[in-house]
Amino acid sequence: MFTADFTTEPYWRGGVPAYAPGDADLPRTVDVLVVGAGYTGLHAALQIARGGRETLVVDAEQAGWGCSTRNGGQISTSIKPTLEVLTRRYGAETGLAIMKEGAASLQWIGQFIGREEIDCDFQVAGRFFAAHTPRHYERLARDVAAPPPPGLASDAYMVPRAEQQVELGSDLYHGGAVYPHHASLHPVKYHRGLLDRALDAGARVAPHCPVTAIERQGGGFLVQTAKGPVRAARVVIATNGYTGPITPWQRRRVIPIGSYVIATEPIAPDVMDRLIPTNRNIVDTRKIVFYYRASPDRSRIIFGGRVSISETDPRISARKLHAHLVKLFPELATIGVSHSWMGFVAYTFDQLMHAGEQDGLHYAMGYCGSGVGLASYLGMRVGQQVLGLREGATPFTEVAFPTRPFYTGRPWFLGPSVLFYGLQDRLGL
Repeated sequence: MFTADFTTEPYWRGGVPAYAPGDADLPRTVDVLVVGAGYTGLHAALQIARGGRETLVVDAEQAGWGCSTRNGGQISTSIKPTLEVLTRRYGAETGLAIMKEGAASLQWIGQFIGREEIDCDFQVAGRFFAAHTPRHYERLARDVAAPPPPGLASDAYMVPRAEQQVELGSDLYHGGAVYPHHASLHPVKYHRGLLDRALDAGARVAPHCPVTAIERQGGGFLVQTAKGPVRAARVVIATNGYTGPITPWQRRRVIPIGSYVIATEPIAPDVMDRLIPTNRNIVDTRKIVFYYRASPDRSRIIFGGRVSISETDPRISARKLHAHLVKLFPELATIGVSHSWMGFVAYTFDQLMHAGEQDGLHYAMGYCGSGVGLASYLGMRVGQQVLGLREGATPFTEVAFPTRPFYTGRPWFLGPSVLFYGLQDRLGL
């Protein structure tokens, strides 16, 4: 099943040189220190540095080592709870504001990439949301047919099973919905372009520099790092699925969940044209979702999902993902896997991303597997908040960031939850 050049490195990293800043000493004092050099941290740093503040970004690993270079490159409106659920929780005004913020993030990231001239294979080809049972098709159809609230028109439309081959070369599903404005990009090219813009703005980025402690001192902070202490007036926490014990309040509110991805070896163009003819992103309606797409050059399929009860080796997950891929596309039975990798996404107990300030620490995290768009957008908003700008306001700072009793950041309940949701998927519930 594995190709001769198989690797557990993400497919996206091939051909993009890693950031190598040299061994310069850290500054002893900065205006703002950002912990985490992924999409959230770099977008925050870009805003802050362009606002004239001396900005330092540190990361325990290489810049972007986490899910910013491990994701599937799919961009949606990202909000998982329905408007009905959000209205019940927070009231009509806040619920609608959250939904609009998700839609705004999708529009904003395309504008940002265009304005900054970042070469990252950005494309608006849409998303096919595939129904894994007839019941789920009917549910999608009801959602699509419902009149949208003002400002939330998605232009979505249904594709019945009889016409499914127009969207997807598989008979496994029962039709689905097309969301034409959803987009995709090359995650590593996007991250590198964002990193370059932050550096050009004057931010300093220090990879392989883990933070070991953050202490309040006077009106600011003393941040202990592997390369020495740094005093900072403000600190931004941008660690998402890799949030650790140095920020226990945030750690208690995010659930790190491994998401596993494979890339196939090259596929013949005529086969790819049959399997993914419209070049859309594809996800399905399972609780334990599969997500996949063609690579930007349409030579391979990038296929991801959760395939184990507990975290596992990418070589093991590769076999399980490949089995699901072949079930979906039987003609790929002889196609090998060239790359298999994983990364930790951060879920939350309310399935919403959150941003704000706690004990003086600014943060944004909890993207629930949809972080390309919202991590970028909320990183930008947090950067504006640090600068004290009115446009940094977002409804994600207005709702409580919940946790659960006895939860300290280690998701002991993950295995039973995966079993439960897997059973629901098999029963079509």
